[in-house]
Amino acid sequence: MLAALLERWSKGEKGAYDQLLTHLYGDIHAIAVRQLHRERYLTIRPTALVHEVYLRLSQLRQMQWQDRAHFLSMAARVTRQALVDEARRRRAEKRDGGRAVTLSDTNLGVAEAAYDALDVDTLLAELQQFDAVAADIVSLRVFGGLSIEETAEVLKLSVATVNRRWVTGKAWLARELTREA
Repeated sequence: MLAALLERWSKGEKGAYDQLLTHLYGDIHAIAVRQLHRERYLTIRPTALVHEVYLRLSQLRQMQWQDRAHFLSMAARVTRQALVDEARRRRAEKRDGGRAVTLSDTNLGVAEAAYDALDVDTLLAELQQFDAVAADIVSLRVFGGLSIEETAEVLKLSVATVNRRWVTGKAWLARELTREA
């Protein structure tokens, strides 16, 4: 059913997009809740984040969707970009006396730490240059809130491979975040 909806949406059928989003709302909302649960200072609510993701996904007109995993992978990437954009907006407010925007994640191996979403995004782009798989895994796990198993499904890798690359990627990111602090 999802494959048919994705195909119909790829062909431009608006009703298919609405049905698809209704069907996957719970998955995308769960990603938003998991991500925002780690945030200390972002004020955006999960439902607002989901709506922003929906709006951005609706603008992807020529996408050839493969399956549910492909869709959720793109939703995670769009969620990451939405959070980065929110961080930029909040950082601009900070210059005017607002609070700092931070991204925190105890899964990165640094307990009780908080990091700026823009710094994490920059470091992930750097990691992408020398280990694209690890960067994708870290992005899906940190920004998408996906589990090891879900990440393996999205990237079509074994759970063991995702687990190894996750350990490597998060260790590198934690080291770089500590270095920048």
